[in-house]
Formats: sequence, C-alpha cells, structure tokens
Amino acid sequence: MAKGRAQAITLYGEPVLHQPCAPVVDFDRDLARLVEDMRASMRAANGVGLAANQIGVPLRVFVFDVPDANGDKHKGHIVNPVLQPSSSTATVKDTEGCLSVPGPHTELRRAAVATVTGFDVEGRELTVTGDGYLARCLQHECDHLNGIVYVDLLSGRRRRKILAEAGLAGATP
Repeated sequence: MAKGRAQAITLYGEPVLHQPCAPVVDFDRDLARLVEDMRASMRAANGVGLAANQIGVPLRVFVFDVPDANGDKHKGHIVNPVLQPSSSTATVKDTEGCLSVPGPHTELRRAAVATVTGFDVEGRELTVTGDGYLARCLQHECDHLNGIVYVDLLSGRRRRKILAEAGLAGATP
C-alpha cells in the first residue's frame, strides 16, 4: 500500500470535530487508503495520535504512534474503537495537547490504564491496552470520535485560555 498523503488538520470549532463519528461499515481499499493518509497526516504534523475527523472524515477510526509508561513504542490503528471500562480507579494528571488545538498543552486527569477494542483495516478484532502516554492517547482519540476535544473537558476559563493561546479565541463546538 502507498504511504498515504498528508491532509490538512481540522481545527477546533469545525463541526466535524464536535459530533460523534459514524461507524465504519466497509472494510475496503478506501478504508486502507484513509488509514495511510491519516498516518501521513499524523507524521507531517508531528503528532502521536490522529482521529479521522481531525482530517475532516467523520468515521470511527484512529491511528497512533506513541510510547507507553516504559518507553516502549506502540504503533497502529483501530477501526470502530470502543474504550472499555477500567477495572482500576487510578488516574494520572499529565500534560495533554491536540493537533486540532495547535500549540498549547495543559494538565488533564485521565485513567492510568486504558483498553480499547475494535478492528484492523481488514476487519480482524483487536485489543490495545496501555498505560502512560499510550493510555492517554487511547482515551484522547476515542474522545475525538465521540465529538469531544480535550479542551471540552476543561473548565470554561481554562478552555478559553488554551483556545486563545492556540489562536482560536471565540471558537465554539
């Protein structure tokens, strides 16, 4: 498969980022091409994760290339991901940013461990479990596919500050 073509990143305030994405129904060449374009877009933007709606495609798929708590790299994609409930109540407060809110990062509390189930581009079931930055990425990308951008989880004051720093003052979901 070709390496894919980088697409423009959709910014906070664009409607596609603020509504739940549709499930993928067809596991075909178009889906494989979308995943390759997403990987190229993520790399071009120096990201560690990217949801399809971040390049304007309202489908439930994301790609990732991120280390876990031990520094081991995890790279892949998940189609129709479902974030599973955690058996632990442990949370971690760490900095988080987003390609759709370019520039600033801020602290956000997330579950310490995350498990996502879904499919690969060929329709085979898969499960990804991670801690550290991988857990944060899995939760962040699942939020995107549900129409939630990380700044939506902040207080109104903190959200406005981050959006202003990103040059998106006045942008609303």
